[in-house]
Amino acid sequence: MTMPNMSRLLSRCLRSVALWAALAALVAAAADRARVTLLCTTDLHGHIYPFDYYTGKPAELGVAKVATLVERARREFPHLLLLDCGDTIQGTPLVYYHNRKDNSPVDPMMLVMNELRYDSMTVGNHEYNFGLAVLGKARREAKFPWLSANTYRVGTEDTAYEPYIVKEVDGVRIGILGLTTPGIPAWENRENYAGLEFRDPVDEAAKWVLILRGREHVDAVVVAMHMGLEEDLGTGKGKIGDVPHENAALAIARRVPGIDLILMGHTHRDVPSLVVGGVLLAQAGRWGDHLVEADLYFSRDGSGGWTLIGKAAQSLPVGKDTPADPRILALAEPYHKEALAWLDRPIGTSDRVIEAGNSLRDSAMLDLIQRAQLEAGHADVSLASSFNPHARIPAGPVTVRDIAGLYVYENTLYVIEVTGAQLRAALEHSARYFLPYEAGKSPEELIDPNVRSYNFDVAEGVTYEIDITRPIGERIRNLCFKEAPLDPGAKLRLALNNYRFNGGGGYTMFKDATVLSHSSEEIRDLIIDWVERHHAIPAEPIGNWRLLP
Repeated sequence: MTMPNMSRLLSRCLRSVALWAALAALVAAAADRARVTLLCTTDLHGHIYPFDYYTGKPAELGVAKVATLVERARREFPHLLLLDCGDTIQGTPLVYYHNRKDNSPVDPMMLVMNELRYDSMTVGNHEYNFGLAVLGKARREAKFPWLSANTYRVGTEDTAYEPYIVKEVDGVRIGILGLTTPGIPAWENRENYAGLEFRDPVDEAAKWVLILRGREHVDAVVVAMHMGLEEDLGTGKGKIGDVPHENAALAIARRVPGIDLILMGHTHRDVPSLVVGGVLLAQAGRWGDHLVEADLYFSRDGSGGWTLIGKAAQSLPVGKDTPADPRILALAEPYHKEALAWLDRPIGTSDRVIEAGNSLRDSAMLDLIQRAQLEAGHADVSLASSFNPHARIPAGPVTVRDIAGLYVYENTLYVIEVTGAQLRAALEHSARYFLPYEAGKSPEELIDPNVRSYNFDVAEGVTYEIDITRPIGERIRNLCFKEAPLDPGAKLRLALNNYRFNGGGGYTMFKDATVLSHSSEEIRDLIIDWVERHHAIPAEPIGNWRLLP
């Protein structure tokens, strides 16, 4: 070989060595970096089909649409983690019909979530609505763990669910800790959570994060909680009527070291990205209308372990340009058809259109709830609130769908013995729905945004006025029973839902009241039964209460 040829060969070899060295350096650099992607849903509330069962119209939400976003992300990040933050098996007529009318097939939410290969689900408060038997069956049918580190078997140190899981992604160990709102005893019937207690989520977070960091040697801690933000960050004010620790995301972010990411739920808010005390927080709205994507970035440290060097989150909206996944639709179709057949059953008539409207005046629709409660409970007085301001009963035939849209929660009926003083206290508590009076402002402008509308109860069986010009606690005027001023010591049979009886919304005045009766039927079914028996729905409100001025 001539000298020039040898020189060219040597040059090519050197270039090859340099190329391989560069490639090796790139591989080494890549091996020293890692990205872990987490996707999260929350408060799906039984929404699988992109469909509004109360109006019978399409809706831009649901698991079938979320599935499309999940599969798109999996094509880019095959090893992503998919989590849910609870309130999953309750909420639509589809899951109601399954849980109450025909619970023998596989739970529809577990069926579709199994198909999507969820890694975990945190237990929400609405998981308990149908009782422990329905909850336990759905849990057994899930191919992923249900998490809750602060739910214990009463009087023991045994958690009722797995407190956490550890997932390894590309060599990175991610600890996922589940926490459930402890407000369940304030909302649920005792038999629905018998044998369980719900401990302080801040204390439990601190306990389990130490275990994840110390015993499990995780590289990052993710909290998937069925709780949300407990205050307005702009004003620092909390939500009026919340039970203690109902939401504790900010307290945990501020007070528990070692947490990198908090995925929230319960409050139905869309929180794309929020940083508090160095902790990243995000929340995916409700009903499958958003999907949170959170990314954790790592580099190797000197000991060969991983150090978190960056994190980011975003909320991906589900819209008209998001097609529903046909696999999910096919799995849920039998349940969907059953629900539609039930909803379409005619049960009565109405001479005219009845609309819920706002809750600031008596309405025929709210009176329908009161009539059903008074009659079913053989009660003197009934308390109720408007759950769906968009509810509408059409003129002509009335179906189950129309009543289901009126009463959207799985509440049951209690009848308790109360005094006139306790009833007045409840109505004064309800009147906190309005801020201190300001001349020139309408009642609508005086609604306190921190008081949820379903905590504004009105009474039937008595007459009264709410004078919002007066101070909070002194607003109920001319409270009468059977056309005479209500004696504070008078004994009354009061019909109300289990949420209110248990203290939901801060109605603590009934805490020690004697229970006269308790129906296991949902109030929704009591209303359906009332319409079927009476057939015609009165279209005019009774008008037993009014706002002043």
